[in-house]
Amino acid sequence: MQRRTLLSGLGAMALLSACGDSSKFKNYEGAPVTQIQVFKKDRKMYLFSGDQIVKTYDIALGGQPVGPKQFEGDGKTPEGVYYIDWRNPNSAYHLSLRVSYPNPQQISFAESQGRKPGGDIFIHGQAGANKGRGKDWTAGCIAVNDKQIEEIYSMVLTGTPIFIYP
Repeated sequence: MQRRTLLSGLGAMALLSACGDSSKFKNYEGAPVTQIQVFKKDRKMYLFSGDQIVKTYDIALGGQPVGPKQFEGDGKTPEGVYYIDWRNPNSAYHLSLRVSYPNPQQISFAESQGRKPGGDIFIHGQAGANKGRGKDWTAGCIAVNDKQIEEIYSMVLTGTPIFIYP
């Protein structure tokens, strides 16, 4: 009798802990995301599987979003074709996916102007003290809310191409 009660109690605790799990790491079992498209002017990001849109998100951008990113500190979000080259589970912005900006041509251009091209461009959330304020609040990144980055993080793998349009 005691053994059955103990097992029932353990089972109930496991069930309750699973229900209360607030883990930021979600499972995704849908169609593979094969590319990301970002339209800066519309503040929209689309995840595609093949030629089908899987998800659409409203986004925030850098504080000076018009035009391509050229220099560190310009507040612009890059434009062009890049890749997701790192998944950061310990981001100050909840979770984040790094965009492979800058490319060699962007580095050369910035250096020819005596400047740095910048970097550390991510798709990220808004965790903690870093919550965004206003329409475009990042230093050049692409931001969504924390729930959305959890979903995106589960769907997008390293190597996924990202097309960022004006």
